[in-house]
Amino acid sequence: MESRAVLRLARVSPRKARLVADLVRGLDVAQAIETLTFTRKKSAPLIKGLVESAVANAEYKANREDQRVDIDSLIIKEIFVDQGPTLRRFRPRARGMATRIHKKTSHITVVLGSM
Repeated sequence: MESRAVLRLARVSPRKARLVADLVRGLDVAQAIETLTFTRKKSAPLIKGLVESAVANAEYKANREDQRVDIDSLIIKEIFVDQGPTLRRFRPRARGMATRIHKKTSHITVVLGSM
C-alpha cells in the first residue's frame, strides 16, 4: 500500500530542501522522523510534518479499505522537491536603480510504501 502527501508553495528554495530530502530518502518512518527532529535546516520541520501527514494518510486509507497497516514497516519510497513559482521583489540600489530579488518556492512530495 502506498500513501502520499504533498506540500505546495513552501517558502524554501528547492536546492536547500533537496539537501534534507536526500538525508531521509529510503529510511523507515521512525528513523526519518528522528533524523528530521535533530536536523538544523529550515526545511527539516516542513518535511517532518509532511512525513507525519503521509503516515496519517496511510492509516486513513487502510481504515477506509478495511485493511491493516503496520506503521513500523513503512519506508520513504520516494521523496522529491520540485520548483514552484518564484516571487519577485525589488530592492532599491544606487543611482535610483532597482534590482530584482527572487524568492523561490518549492513543491515537496513524499511517497510511503511498505517494505
